[in-house]
Amino acid sequence: MVFSKAIRLTLMVGAVASMMGCASKAPIPLAENFNLTLQHKVRSAGHWEMLSNDVVSQTLATLDKAGMPAGTQLHVSAPPNPSAFDLAFRDFLITKFVQNGVPVQQMPGQTLDVSYHAQLVRHNSDRPHFIPGQFTMVAAGLMAAYGLRHEHIDAQLLGALGLTVAADYASSINSGGPTNTEMVLTTTVMRGGQYVARKTDVYYLENADTPLFLRPAPAYKSINMKVVSQ
Repeated sequence: MVFSKAIRLTLMVGAVASMMGCASKAPIPLAENFNLTLQHKVRSAGHWEMLSNDVVSQTLATLDKAGMPAGTQLHVSAPPNPSAFDLAFRDFLITKFVQNGVPVQQMPGQTLDVSYHAQLVRHNSDRPHFIPGQFTMVAAGLMAAYGLRHEHIDAQLLGALGLTVAADYASSINSGGPTNTEMVLTTTVMRGGQYVARKTDVYYLENADTPLFLRPAPAYKSINMKVVSQ
């Protein structure tokens, strides 16, 4: 029977693995992937607005949890030499805070200071575009159960597995797939040198969009020097 054959094969594989484990030891730790996770990709200015909405809502929740009085004034400061993203993100933050009834001051003073920092991370390694997801795993599990019970794998199940693989692939590819560029976005709220609230998230960026997040080099003033002969 297929069931008994599967059990014997499993026992044989386990025995071989045990013997190999006893016979050799890895000189360094073996590489292992993290569990499957999802990470959003920022692809438009509309996505920047969605990021700001998430930052504001979580920041206000943190401030409320910290016992900050309602109506506490805020000031949103931009980083030095801001990028195109930095300038737009500050405007989005101010708009979202005002829409939530938070008094935002134009100049810093006796207020909570809200700042943010976008750090770009560039990976040189290859980025895999597809990892089998929930549709494929569910279908594969059903196929295994069906095959053990009926002693064969039906062609229709193979077709279903192909469709689920396509569904997972489309789900990943429609987002453009993972890229070599990521953004670590951190928003901080401080009062008198003390951290009051802080949020850090990681997002994928399209490699071609990197210039939108790069800060220009600081401008240096030219100095005219006059040489006087002795």
